[in-house]
Amino acid sequence: MKENEIIKGDHKAILDMVEQNSSVLDLGCGGGELLELLTLRKNVRGQGIEIDEQAIYRCVARGLSVLHGDIDTGLSEYKDKAFDYVILNQSLQQLKHVETVLFDALRVGKKVIVGFPNFAYYRARLRLFLRGRVPITASLPYTWYETPNLHFLSTLDFLDYCKEKKIKIELKVYLAADKPMRILPNFFANIGIFLISK
Repeated sequence: MKENEIIKGDHKAILDMVEQNSSVLDLGCGGGELLELLTLRKNVRGQGIEIDEQAIYRCVARGLSVLHGDIDTGLSEYKDKAFDYVILNQSLQQLKHVETVLFDALRVGKKVIVGFPNFAYYRARLRLFLRGRVPITASLPYTWYETPNLHFLSTLDFLDYCKEKKIKIELKVYLAADKPMRILPNFFANIGIFLISK
C-alpha cells in the first residue's frame, strides 16, 4: 500500500473496528487490499481465504498469507475462537450457504465484521422503480448476468436476522459514498458494516 493511497470507506470503517496487534481471518479476501491495510496500520497477524487464483497471486505479491479455498464449504479446520476477528467484507451476499458460514465465522472468531452492499439504497430503489431495470450503483456495479451476488439484503434485513438468531450487534456503521450516514441508513446508505458476536 502506498503512503498517499486513499483508503476506501468500508476499509477505513473496518480498520477502526479492529484492535492493534490482533489476529484476523479475512474470508473472501480478494486481492488482499484490506488485509494489507490491517497488517500495515494495525500490525495484525492476518490470514486470508480466497477462491480466485488471480486474486491469490495479488495477495502473495503483497506478502500476505492466503489459502486457496471455498468458504462456502465451512471452516471446520479452525478451532473455536482461533482469531480475534473474522471478516466477511463484500462476500456475505455471494455465499451459497450464508448461515453455515456466518455461524462458523462466529465460532472461529471472537468477533465478526460483516460488510455488504445495501440493496435498499435509494438509488437502487429508484432505478428499479423508474426504469424497471436491475439496479447498477457504485456498491452494486454488476449487470444482472455478471453479478456474483446470490442474496439481496438490506441493512434492516440483516438487523432482523441478527435479532432472530440472537446475534449481538456491537457496532453499526453505515456509509454513503464512503462517508458515514446516520439519517435513515436503510434508505440513504449504500453499504452497511456490522461488528457482531455470539
